[in-house]
Amino acid sequence: MTTEGARGAVEVICPGCASDGAQAVPEVCADHAAGREGLADRLARSPGVPSRFDSCLHFVEGMLMAGVGVALAYGGVDGGRPLFAVGGSLLAVLVFAGTIVVVRGEGRERALVAAGAPRADALWRSAYYCAGCASVFCPGGTPWQGRLTPEQFKKLVWTEAGYGKQLEERFTDVELPPGIPAGPGGSRDHA
Repeated sequence: MTTEGARGAVEVICPGCASDGAQAVPEVCADHAAGREGLADRLARSPGVPSRFDSCLHFVEGMLMAGVGVALAYGGVDGGRPLFAVGGSLLAVLVFAGTIVVVRGEGRERALVAAGAPRADALWRSAYYCAGCASVFCPGGTPWQGRLTPEQFKKLVWTEAGYGKQLEERFTDVELPPGIPAGPGGSRDHA
C-alpha cells in the first residue's frame, strides 16, 4: 500500500523576471514592511470603511452636538431671547439630520464592501506579487493572464467587486491590459 506524503511549499515562478521569490498577495499585505512602504495599500483587497463602533461613536457625537442646540433653544425660550431659540433649534435640526446622513452613508459603504467581498477575495487570494519586477500575476493564468502593476491589480480587484466608485483619483487613469475584464462580474465596464 502506498501513501502520498503531504505536499511541500510550491515555488511560484514570475512570468516577467523568472525569479522564484514571488509571494502570495495576502502574505505581502500582512508583512509590516509592506505597510511602511505603502505596498499594502496599493494591493488592498477592499476600501477601508468605518466599523459599526465608529458609526455608533459618530451617532453619539452628533446627538451630543444636537443636545447643545436644544439647550441653546431652551435657554432662549426660557430667557426670552428669540435669537437663541431660533438659532439653537436650527442647529439641533441640522446636526441631527447631518448625523443621520453620515451614519446611513457609513452603513451603505459597509454593505457595499460586504456584498463585493467574495468576488474581491477570489482575485486577491489567487494573486502573487514579485518584488523583483514589481508586478502582480496569477500562476497558471487564471483568473487573468499576464502581469499587472499594483495599481492595475487594485483597479481590477475593486472594479470586479463593485468598489469602482471608491477608487482614488490617482487610479482613474490606470488602464488595464486588453483582454482583462474590468467590471463587476467580469464585464468590460471601466470604473
